[in-house]
Amino acid sequence: MPQKSEAIHQAAKALALARANRSPIPPVSISHGIDSLDAAYLVAEINTRIRLESGRRIVGLKVGLTSKAVQQQLGVNQPDFGVLFDDMEFLSGQDVPTARLLQPKVEAEIAFVLGRDVTGSAPSYSEFLSCLSYALPAIEIVDSAIADWKISLVDTVADNASSGLYVLGDQPMAIGELSLGALGMHMEKNGQPVSTGSGAACLGHPLRAAFWLARTMAERGQGLRQGQVILSGALGPMVPVAAGDLVQASVGALGGVSCRFI
Repeated sequence: MPQKSEAIHQAAKALALARANRSPIPPVSISHGIDSLDAAYLVAEINTRIRLESGRRIVGLKVGLTSKAVQQQLGVNQPDFGVLFDDMEFLSGQDVPTARLLQPKVEAEIAFVLGRDVTGSAPSYSEFLSCLSYALPAIEIVDSAIADWKISLVDTVADNASSGLYVLGDQPMAIGELSLGALGMHMEKNGQPVSTGSGAACLGHPLRAAFWLARTMAERGQGLRQGQVILSGALGPMVPVAAGDLVQASVGALGGVSCRFI
């Protein structure tokens, strides 16, 4: 086990350096023998602790790989989760610096904001729903430290679920007023349609994806906290972006959200 522990720490170091240097690396599943989800989450937790020690704050979590289209793109078959830090958040209409990213892609999502803590070892669906305040349209900017996005599930988990940055829309809406599974999504890049989908593409319903996260975190002995953001997962295929691109997404009655990459 000491050998496995050393591999986990070395994988975490390699991923942190890749992001710091903006230089993608080969899959850690191969280069460092990270061969299980448990080991991959330990890798991610090491880098989370380092970020917290440097003064960053956790402001939410993301559910990844909820869209069948995205799962097919990446060759995986189950969701994962990652941590959102305070310096990752942008608001609709703001410029997003590509200098902070390696090989970014965008996906349109529904974000939920918690009105109170989710507690207990196994919250029920109704208990979870009672903790949500509202929903917002969002653009998640996913970004991988693994070269050419040649990732397995283990690789993306180790890399904090391929988290990059995220953009939130302006107007919050109460979730009870929306048919979230039926919401249609349309995303354009530089005025051209690039991705379409719906709420049903996200594990069948965005609230189911967010509930999966709540139960998963509870199983790990970690609750969700008041004010935190949940990015519930892609509503359609993700799209690569580069400096100069303008991305605009609309998510049904939730309205629009946009950003420009500089």
